[in-house]
Amino acid sequence: MFKLKLVMLAGVLLFLNGCTGDSEYQLLQTKTDTIQENTKVTAGSIEYLILPQDRLAVSLYKDPADNPEIATNGELGESMNRNGLLVNAAGYITLPLIGKTKVGGLTQTQAADHITRKYKKYLNTPSVYVEVMNKRLIVLGEVNKPGVIPIPNEKMNLFEAIAAAGDLTDSAVRDSVTIISNNPVRGIQMRTVNLTNFDTMIYASLMLRPNDIVYVKPSSWKAFRVASDDYTSPFVTVAKIASPFVTLKYLAD
Repeated sequence: MFKLKLVMLAGVLLFLNGCTGDSEYQLLQTKTDTIQENTKVTAGSIEYLILPQDRLAVSLYKDPADNPEIATNGELGESMNRNGLLVNAAGYITLPLIGKTKVGGLTQTQAADHITRKYKKYLNTPSVYVEVMNKRLIVLGEVNKPGVIPIPNEKMNLFEAIAAAGDLTDSAVRDSVTIISNNPVRGIQMRTVNLTNFDTMIYASLMLRPNDIVYVKPSSWKAFRVASDDYTSPFVTVAKIASPFVTLKYLAD
């Protein structure tokens, strides 16, 4: 009888293990081609390109003797809008005096130069500062604090992102961290990074750009444990419901 119970238990475990091979618990289970980014990374290749729905902080520095129509109330670098300017679907923002201006697809530096040239038609010595206010990336999966991570600079490396997300959990798969990027030219791309092998880690593969998604997979044991809970929970519930009746019958006997 004991051997029979062991065989039945082994069968149940194998069944559950098979169920965890392709479950709803784990993301990105389908096979797809991934890239290993071995290209040389420069400041130009990292610099963020402004996208529709971005919100920009635009400040204008000007000579106080310039056109009073856009006076800055004596403040240096008066912001055009305290809450930022929203880039519309076509990539335009609207500014005082110069009207609609195309900034989509430009870097922050290029956008500032472009706006400055437009203001030179009306002002003597204008200078414009542009910054994207909503630069962020997303960290999901086996980290202690998954969610949206703000990026104060142009870029962030993978270790910084994991640290900002509260570090990896004990159930994290460390040799296959997935990074999804939406490249304006090449479209959506996915790459994996092995954090356990120093020799395979290169600067390019570790660098994250705004809007990247980092996904840390759970170990197979955690997936098995979750699937086991899913399958055994109905039996646990039934046992809890039946327990009082079994106790009463026992006392009656």
